[in-house]
Amino acid sequence: MDNQLVESIVNEVIKRVQDEACFEVEASGKHVHLNREAIDALFGEGYQLTKARDLSQPGQYACKERVTLIGPKGSLHNVIVLGPERKQSQVEISLTDSVVLGVSVPVRESGKIEGTPGVIIAAGSNVHKLDQGLIAAQRHIHVKAEDAAKFNVTNGEIVQVKVMGKRPLIFDDVLIRVSPNFETYMHIDYDEANACGFVKGTKGQILKKTK
Repeated sequence: MDNQLVESIVNEVIKRVQDEACFEVEASGKHVHLNREAIDALFGEGYQLTKARDLSQPGQYACKERVTLIGPKGSLHNVIVLGPERKQSQVEISLTDSVVLGVSVPVRESGKIEGTPGVIIAAGSNVHKLDQGLIAAQRHIHVKAEDAAKFNVTNGEIVQVKVMGKRPLIFDDVLIRVSPNFETYMHIDYDEANACGFVKGTKGQILKKTK
């Protein structure tokens, strides 16, 4: 068999093995999740959020509505609202965004907002103040249940991930979240995306942490 053909076959096998061990990475910009109280205050009583497009996670979607975040030192405009309506409001920003607002934000798992700072949300002339819920989201991987065995991970586990962007690097302290309702994607914010040279289609690979 021709050496060039053999090399081509070997490279294709390696590529397929690597693809099987990898998953797609998504960069998530600043956004807000709103509960009924916040939606009523910002858009009117009984208002229903308007779906613009579906997101990678089943049942989650980007809305047409936009809001402004107001902090002690500055504001962030045109911030997207994500649906559906939540039981508690939460605002996710990057650490760079927190400098603009003038608020020190903790890195937290989504939903773990106890003791976090608040922020003012505005939509036109309507204003709603959150007493808590402002976080920088911990980088994480949504893993659908059937993929957990393939990647040898469990819910709540902390791993490292090699992200193969234009500036490949290894992220530490990545949270694994397993659910039958998920599709398998890693989520990072724009600070992290810029650090690894993220482009659409960037892949990641789990590296198990050593004890």
